[in-house]
Amino acid sequence: MAPGGRLLIFGLGYSGRAIARAAVAAGWRVAATTRGRAAQEPGVELVAFDDAAGAIAAASHVVATAAPGEAGDPVLARYHDEILAAPGLRWIGYLSTTGVYGDAAGGRVDEDTPVNPGSERTRRRVAAERAWAALGMPLAICRLAGIYGPGRSMFDDLAAGQGRHVVKPGHLFGRIHVEDIAQGVLAAARQEAVGIFNFADDEPASSADVLCEAARLLKVAPPPPVAFEQAVREMSPMARSFWAENRRVSAEKTKARLGIYWKYPTYRAGLSAILAEQGGDGAR
Repeated sequence: MAPGGRLLIFGLGYSGRAIARAAVAAGWRVAATTRGRAAQEPGVELVAFDDAAGAIAAASHVVATAAPGEAGDPVLARYHDEILAAPGLRWIGYLSTTGVYGDAAGGRVDEDTPVNPGSERTRRRVAAERAWAALGMPLAICRLAGIYGPGRSMFDDLAAGQGRHVVKPGHLFGRIHVEDIAQGVLAAARQEAVGIFNFADDEPASSADVLCEAARLLKVAPPPPVAFEQAVREMSPMARSFWAENRRVSAEKTKARLGIYWKYPTYRAGLSAILAEQGGDGAR
């Protein structure tokens, strides 16, 4: 960590909260913006999003976690000039998505693969990445695969009766444990690393494989398999967009540049850790 580092996190959601916890544990001084009421996080100063100018001016490092909307990136829409004028700001981390790579027909993509967004949602992400880059400040664009962790995993889907055993041979998803997001973002912040970084574990896997592993760990029978051609009829437009793309995301260059290894390099390791943390019942 840079001495006296002050980290400002825009958005104390699932990933933002994990980053904040890890940063506090590592000795950072941490502030985070919220909209409305938010649960307090020990060691984190909560700042209303609409009153964040002072926190920006005091920050040495910023992490932006909010997704763009129709009007673009919400942080830049509100605080573009304040970020440019921040006297001590040395580094920015922007959390994007591996969805910007689009469909690779099951092929491999890495940090050097050109973006090829296939949906309006991912086109907005590409536009947000470019808007942050246009500031001309040291920037790490962290492209996240499917996020999971305690309270947000296949265990929770099974407990809620929402775990669907969809079978689409050859179709793989990338995923990343939330603790590995925090680990990677803090490594990039400490090094003030710039460029594109992929946050995806070492084993892309089918949704069916992850569901069956979660059921095995819970010692329950998985739901009956359903062919994708049947399941897609009941999917939301967003779910259809996820299933329409197939790629294997590599993060080898990211890990090498940041000098890290994933704590949870496979979904099996991640699910086992979640089950142990949550007392063996898989969901809280």
